[in-house]
Amino acid sequence: MLFNSFDFIIFFPIVVLVYFLIPPKLQRIWILIASYYFYMSWNPKYIVLILFTTVVTFIGGIGIDILDKDSRRRQICLVCSISANLLMLFFFKYIDMMIGYFNKVLGLFHIGIIEKNFCYALPVGISFFTFQGIGYVIDVYRGDTKAEKSFLSYALFISFFPQLVAGPIERSKNLLRQVNETHRFVYDRVKNGLLLMLWGFFLKLVVADRIAVFVDAVYENPFGNNGFFIVIATVLFGFQIYCDFYGYSTIARGGGKVLGVELMDNFKAPYMSLSVTEFWRRWHISLTGWFRDYLYIPLGGNRKGKLRQYSNLMIVFLASGLWHGASLSFVIWGALNGIYQVIGNISKSVRYRIMKRFQSDEIKWEHRFLCRLCTFCLVDITWLFFRAGSIQNAVAICEQMFGVCNPWIFFSGALYEIGLSRQEFWLMLIAIVIVLWVDSLHYRDIHVLAVLEKRGLLFRTLAVSGLIFAVVMLGVYGESQDVGTFIYFTF
Repeated sequence: MLFNSFDFIIFFPIVVLVYFLIPPKLQRIWILIASYYFYMSWNPKYIVLILFTTVVTFIGGIGIDILDKDSRRRQICLVCSISANLLMLFFFKYIDMMIGYFNKVLGLFHIGIIEKNFCYALPVGISFFTFQGIGYVIDVYRGDTKAEKSFLSYALFISFFPQLVAGPIERSKNLLRQVNETHRFVYDRVKNGLLLMLWGFFLKLVVADRIAVFVDAVYENPFGNNGFFIVIATVLFGFQIYCDFYGYSTIARGGGKVLGVELMDNFKAPYMSLSVTEFWRRWHISLTGWFRDYLYIPLGGNRKGKLRQYSNLMIVFLASGLWHGASLSFVIWGALNGIYQVIGNISKSVRYRIMKRFQSDEIKWEHRFLCRLCTFCLVDITWLFFRAGSIQNAVAICEQMFGVCNPWIFFSGALYEIGLSRQEFWLMLIAIVIVLWVDSLHYRDIHVLAVLEKRGLLFRTLAVSGLIFAVVMLGVYGESQDVGTFIYFTF
């Protein structure tokens, strides 16, 4: 069940209405049933995977808590719990890739290939709920959180439907505490939650899905749409994936807020960043924080010299690439982002001297604009490998992009023949400008909801009505968009 589907329009109001009408002691049971139904609407069989993660990590947390004075057994309990989840994730997400590489190696020695005797679709959101469960048992082991004794509460922590399939990857200290609380209807909270959901639908339906029409047309035919077509499509994909994923996260936050649960803000104006390092502090914050706390710091972080720090950074971003998909193109995407940060750290003193030499000032808007532009370009280059899906496709796309020079497409009207009409194309650009304007406020910790609250009733009414009109009348719908499946559902 997609957030932008007719089923969800029916499902969510019913869940909310029943939630606030039933006795508080039944609320957790109701939301857990709704969460399982929400996930089973994709493939009922895969509910077994969520139950597996839930049971294994719940027992693991209890075991770690009981064995408080036996460090060796606590470690065994932790390792077993993490290993079981990683093995499940590996089997469903990476086994095809590994068999493919094994067969290539065997082929070099003229040995028969390994046949795969099973067939399955990648379970939606498997990377998200497994990481959330693994994070919980590590927190219990470290003493950062108490082991949850109620299986009902813990099951809801793993499967809370607004953030189940694409995050944010919540920490037990935040979400687990909230699922144990009683939530009553509060008008202002529900109103703000619905407004957040409305903004998320704008990001997804008006911006991301409109961009997808152009990007998909170019990337599916790079030989016919080469040169600057690919450059433009790659730039636009940077905004597509941002508005798509940020849209999902915003709808999830809004849905959680309506139910009385505050989910973390997963994006904080990443394209306003002045460096790639800052970008990764603002992009997919829950995953970046997860890798920082559970991989980078345990590896030594920046505490054991520069060489070790850079090695740890590369390990983290290579792991992040693999987390996103079972393809070398994702590994290259991760490696490039890691290399950017290593080079940025090494060249920091040189850049500072150059800045002083040319009497540049970090406060001046020209300097900040140039830094933002460079950061976006560097990040956007990596999105090409992310979008291509395979090394072969990425190489072919790069050849077509750099092998043809056709700047006349900006003046000939050819841009309006790639899926979007002239009006649709300019509507897309206007929508992107609106997103960037809102992000510029967000970057300065000015939230649009707070701005709206300070305005008069007429202004608020017009603003909300305009947003509703945009979503309903200007959103991209229909079979051509495959009902706009969220990009991160595949991870």
